[in-house]
Amino acid sequence: MHEMGIANSILEAVRTEARRYPDAHPTKVGVRVGELAAIDQEALGFCFEVLARDTDLDGLRLEIEVCPRRHRCRQCRAEFTVSNYDFECAECHSMVSDCISGDELQLAYLEVEDREPSAAGTKSSE
Repeated sequence: MHEMGIANSILEAVRTEARRYPDAHPTKVGVRVGELAAIDQEALGFCFEVLARDTDLDGLRLEIEVCPRRHRCRQCRAEFTVSNYDFECAECHSMVSDCISGDELQLAYLEVEDREPSAAGTKSSE
């Protein structure tokens, strides 16, 4: 199950980025996963939750955006989404194209909340 390794890599990337902003707490991380990347979304979500539980990132939410397979026609350069193994260009009807996306695995964004410094234990100026 390579989803465990991917989940661990996502959490490490979040920790690395979070260290740059010590006054913020990560709340949500988004990843882009191509439909050709052979990643089981449910397994990735489960592994992510298990690895984050009872750590500094407990409660961090994972959002997965699935990216479709896209091709570029070699003849007319039009870009199109491939579905049901239909590789025909909608513009010129050529069957010769190159895959340009659909196999990606990218960290898309990280949402954080600012941590407010606590006023507890401070003296009032009144």
